[in-house]
Amino acid sequence: MTAQASNSQSLVVAPRDRSRSLNVVGEQITVLASAAQTGSFEIFLQSGPEGSGPPPHNHPWDEAFFVIRGEVAFGIGDLERVAEPGTLVQFPGGTTHWFRFGPGGGEMLSMTPREGAAEFFRDIDRNISPQDPDLARLIGIAESHGLKIPLPPN
Repeated sequence: MTAQASNSQSLVVAPRDRSRSLNVVGEQITVLASAAQTGSFEIFLQSGPEGSGPPPHNHPWDEAFFVIRGEVAFGIGDLERVAEPGTLVQFPGGTTHWFRFGPGGGEMLSMTPREGAAEFFRDIDRNISPQDPDLARLIGIAESHGLKIPLPPN
């Protein structure tokens, strides 16, 4: 059963009602609820094989993750912490951060308090090859959605 949300309606998304997973450079991301459905925030189910995850990046919105399966290493600056199932990790907007799925891969829920991440993930799925990603094109798509990927010095 799926109930669509407006400002006064509930949203229920059963597994059979989910949209297809998006392939975001090897990570599978399912949009469980877009801002269009909730009226504000977005929720995602993210899973990936060992070693997958985004490079250090930042964006103007907050982001929270709840680890469901496996271990996920999260980093901010020089600080790195491995999160086990049941761990909640939150990054304030503007914070440069990254994560990597640990041995055997993993799965987590993520949430953003604003519209935009779902469309970014869709653009990556449509335009970037998971097997041979074009870094310049990826950065261009990211920047068009308000994300910044600071490149390391040469």
